[in-house]
Amino acid sequence: MSLGVLCERQSKPTPHKRRSGGCGRQAAVVFRALSSIFISQSAVAAPPHTQMCHQAVIEGQVAAGQSFNAVFAKGLRLYLEPLHSGWVIRVLDAHAPREKHDYAELATPPYQSVSPLLISTDWAFRAQDAVAWNPRHFRFAADRAAFRMLEHLQPEVLAGNAESEAKLESVLIKQPEGTLELLDSRFAPGLADQAKMASTVALHLASTPHVADESAAPSALGRLEAIRFRLLLELPSGMRVMSGVTEKPVQCGGQPTTVNAKASQPP
Repeated sequence: MSLGVLCERQSKPTPHKRRSGGCGRQAAVVFRALSSIFISQSAVAAPPHTQMCHQAVIEGQVAAGQSFNAVFAKGLRLYLEPLHSGWVIRVLDAHAPREKHDYAELATPPYQSVSPLLISTDWAFRAQDAVAWNPRHFRFAADRAAFRMLEHLQPEVLAGNAESEAKLESVLIKQPEGTLELLDSRFAPGLADQAKMASTVALHLASTPHVADESAAPSALGRLEAIRFRLLLELPSGMRVMSGVTEKPVQCGGQPTTVNAKASQPP
C-alpha cells in the first residue's frame, strides 16, 4: 500500500534529548555523536559465526499521531510511540508498568542525543532526512536483569565515569540487535538546508519509497505524515516468537552498535 526553526524545534526535548547552552555548540557536539553511530554501524565487520539465531519480523504502518504495539516474544513488547515530531521506537517489558527508561533506549547510546530510535524531525533533521536514514540499527536489553544493569550504568556514564563506560561496552555487545526498515512513507518536505549532522546518516532517500506532500504548509523541518515499516528483532538466546509473529532464522553475530555513550554531552 503506497502512502501516497531548526533551533526552535529543539526547545521541546523528547526523552532522548536535553537542552544545552546554544544551537551551534549543541549541533557540533551532536554531529560528533552521530558520526560515532555511523562509523560503528558501517565499519565494524561482524565476527564469523555458524550458529543460527532467530528474528521476530514485524510489519506495520502508522499515520502521524498513531502508535503501534506488538508483543513479539515472551515478556518483550515493541512500541512505536507517537511524538509531535514523529515517532520513537521503544522495547518495553510486556508485563510490568512502564518505567522512565525502556530496553532499547538504554541499550542504544549515545544517550540524550541523536538516535536511530528517533524517526522524527528532532535534532534539526528534516522530514526527508528522517526517511533517508534507512535502515536503522539499534540494540535492546535481552531481559530485565540486563535492563537493570544498563539503568544502573547510565547516570555514571553520563557523568563521565571511565569504569562505567567500559562496563557499558561489555554489557551492550551481548544484547540483541534490532533493525528498522522503512518500506514507504509520506511527508511534507522541510525547506531548510540539510543540517551537517543529518548528512552523516540520511543517505538513502532515493532508494526509499516515499511521497512528498507538496500541498502542506511550508516549514523549515517539514512533517512526517505516515510510514510503513518492517522491524527485525533478534530474539534473546532460548526465546521464540509469540504466536502470530513471523520468525526468521538468521546467522548469529550482528554488527556491534556500541558507541561513545557520552558523546552527546556538551563540554
